[in-house]
Amino acid sequence: MSILNFKSLVSLFVFLFLFSPLNIHAGESDTYSFTWLDPDKEVYVLQNRKYRKKGKVHLNLGGGKTLSGAFVDGTTLQGRIGYFFGEEWGFEGVYAKNSGSENVTAESVRNRGASGSIPFRRIVDKYMGGMILWSPFYSKINTFNKIIYFDWIFGLGYGSMQETNNTDEFIGAGNDDTTITHNGILWDVGMKFFINESFNLRLDMTVFHYKADIVETVNGATNTLNRDAGQEWYSNWDLAASIGVNF
Repeated sequence: MSILNFKSLVSLFVFLFLFSPLNIHAGESDTYSFTWLDPDKEVYVLQNRKYRKKGKVHLNLGGGKTLSGAFVDGTTLQGRIGYFFGEEWGFEGVYAKNSGSENVTAESVRNRGASGSIPFRRIVDKYMGGMILWSPFYSKINTFNKIIYFDWIFGLGYGSMQETNNTDEFIGAGNDDTTITHNGILWDVGMKFFINESFNLRLDMTVFHYKADIVETVNGATNTLNRDAGQEWYSNWDLAASIGVNF
């Protein structure tokens, strides 16, 4: 094959690759004919969802681990209830009961040096909120001759969160913990794996952003909290797995 013919072939391939999608459309509602197959066999193509969410209520229960907090190891138990009013859009309420304790990093800070230091930590007790859900992407995986169907789900909303911190201990004013409630932004990224029409497994990363007072001492002095330090954004990240039912 001459160099000229080779370049012509490559140019034709590039042209077809770039411009053929403009003339070919395969929507979810398009139909496909597989009359050459056994009539008893079902064929599902990528453009068609096998499991539908529109008009269905879902309930999920599960738990996982808190990934945020340098001085805290925490866990979360979560419950979710929601409804999809469209195939891509819905809403969901979430309630999480969290628990945590100081980890080895905090212990190392306390034991550092002759007198040690006090690590400032926040432990999330619980949070709840509501989110608008958007689920535009769906996929399937063929594994060990078994097709697994799953949807991507994104959520954004608002909620309330309760946390416990050791401000008094940090500034040297006592050992009592302080419990505070914050309002903030709630968002979620999840993958919903369908077992069948009624049951599913779900993996979620749920994040709560809230504003809280900056806790610091004035020039390192104890018993003096800098009330003029202002506020900054804090985040709580929870990774959880759950089992769900659709009805």
